[in-house]
Amino acid sequence: MEAHRECPHCGKTYTGFRNPTPAADVIIYEPSLGIVVIERKNTPKGYAIPGGFIEEGEWAEEAAVREMREETGLEVELLGLLGLYSNPDRDPRFHTMTAVYVGKPKDAKQLQAGDDAKHAAFYPLESLPKPLVFDHEQVVHDFSDYLSGKRSLAPLDASYCARRRAQ
Repeated sequence: MEAHRECPHCGKTYTGFRNPTPAADVIIYEPSLGIVVIERKNTPKGYAIPGGFIEEGEWAEEAAVREMREETGLEVELLGLLGLYSNPDRDPRFHTMTAVYVGKPKDAKQLQAGDDAKHAAFYPLESLPKPLVFDHEQVVHDFSDYLSGKRSLAPLDASYCARRRAQ
């Protein structure tokens, strides 16, 4: 959306755009343990699937892997894209949109809270802590549909996969 704003330094009007801020989240799943949920240090307070904002010049998949390392201490292998969530009201702070991936931890014992996470733990799907913030109730519901075969994952970007194999 185009917006006309006044420069706080010179007072001239300029045209800017108010677009959603892109993020990447990962449902880290270990069948015997459940999924990783973090308790957030910052507002909105509550519990969430780990994730964060995509930095300029960064692939969404790279952001997802980086954010997992920063928030949970886990190295993850992404399995596919669960969905893109873009409801303008999903984040009470401002309009965001997130690519939610499903991933598996390379070593689940490495789980530890970091960065914006106050606490991080695996929880069985049937006993997740509350409240889940953002639209994560819907994300977990969609993940449950994936586990039961009612939904599939979209493949990862082929170029990203080729880069990962080459590393």
